Amino acid sequence: MKQVVVIDGKSGRTGQLFIERVKAAQLPCELLAIGTNAIATSAMLKAGADAGATGENPVVVACRKADVIVGPIGILAADSLMGEVTPAMAVAVGQSEATKLLLPVSHCKNVVVGTQTLTLSKLMDEAVELLRSQLDDTVCER
Repeated sequence: MKQVVVIDGKSGRTGQLFIERVKAAQLPCELLAIGTNAIATSAMLKAGADAGATGENPVVVACRKADVIVGPIGILAADSLMGEVTPAMAVAVGQSEATKLLLPVSHCKNVVVGTQTLTLSKLMDEAVELLRSQLDDTVCER
């Protein structure tokens, strides 16, 4: 079973929406919620993540084992998400061999040329479809 690490900060709303959509789609994966703060982690756990943790070291450890990492594009940039992404977190995400599904949300002041401005809902639809294409036919164990 593939491990999908969802990293989010601030309110955790982006991660929460993604996890809700993945659960609704019944994709065969383990969802690990890693918040840069306790509020974000809590929101993602309430959405149905299989496990969760908070802070810099959980991001570093989870990125080593992840098959897929999902989060706002700011998880690649130190000091983004209002300073919640530390340099060690950004390096861990960037150096991970996992496939990265990065959501081009503009609140991180990172602009990706060539992307459309989409609602958060439409971004989640696209992210779930991209995750579906990354997963094989294995069934999630509970």
